[in-house]
Amino acid sequence: MCASKVADGKQRGWIIPIGGAEDKENAPAILRRFVQHAAEAGGGRADIVVIPTASQLQDTGARYEHIFSELGAARVTAMDFDTRRDCEEPSRLDRLQQASGVFFTGGNQLRLSTLLGGTPIAKAVRVANAAGVAVAGTSAGAAFISEHMIANGCEGSTPVAGSVRLAPGLGLTNRFVIDQHFRQRDRLGRLLTALAYNPFAVGIGLDEDTAAFIAPDNTVHVEGSGGITVVDAAEVDFSSMDSIDEGQPVCLLGVKLHVLTKGATFNLHTRQADAGVLRRSKR
Repeated sequence: MCASKVADGKQRGWIIPIGGAEDKENAPAILRRFVQHAAEAGGGRADIVVIPTASQLQDTGARYEHIFSELGAARVTAMDFDTRRDCEEPSRLDRLQQASGVFFTGGNQLRLSTLLGGTPIAKAVRVANAAGVAVAGTSAGAAFISEHMIANGCEGSTPVAGSVRLAPGLGLTNRFVIDQHFRQRDRLGRLLTALAYNPFAVGIGLDEDTAAFIAPDNTVHVEGSGGITVVDAAEVDFSSMDSIDEGQPVCLLGVKLHVLTKGATFNLHTRQADAGVLRRSKR
């Protein structure tokens, strides 16, 4: 699948992958900022649909309904999908089309791809984002957002052939591959492996309680208490991926790596990182 076309004179909505375990009570800066962008898309009124399909916990949807309501959303609806047939119901599609923000919870990203992939609901989310609706996902929901989704893989810092499995995701964009719980679960190696297969995309590794707020102009802004590891393989001049056996380490030369914290940015068009306010604060 591919991202829906943005109409002339319009701009797409914010895309917001979150690394998981975001602060929901004490200092919920990430979730508050998502509500703010949903309000901007809704003309001052945040109307949010929560999709808890990745989670198998019965209270996940209700919990986010409460959180977003407390943060000022005008209306919040949890909309779960147990079968692919659910994704064709006109009433659900109608409710989604009214939303100014869509939020995918954590859990298992393969539940999202197998239940929602290729359905009218998935298409409706892509169309909504192209029309200005903010779309966020945490943990598994973050992995699902892009066209290329890490389905599973091994932990560790070294890229290893065959150590990661990719699957089609939602397809809001094809510009990046997301990995979540990044530092906490030692996932640099599997993100590097994913990029070694095809270095077109930019790898974004999200620490817990950290989000990439990707603006309509494709600039990544950092929010939260951790860091974002940006892996840019566009200028790789050697990769052994095509000549080694599964289970062997991959030789990669020319990879660029940036670590961004709140205040820093990365432009997905130019592939340039900027310390931003962090640099200016040292002067």
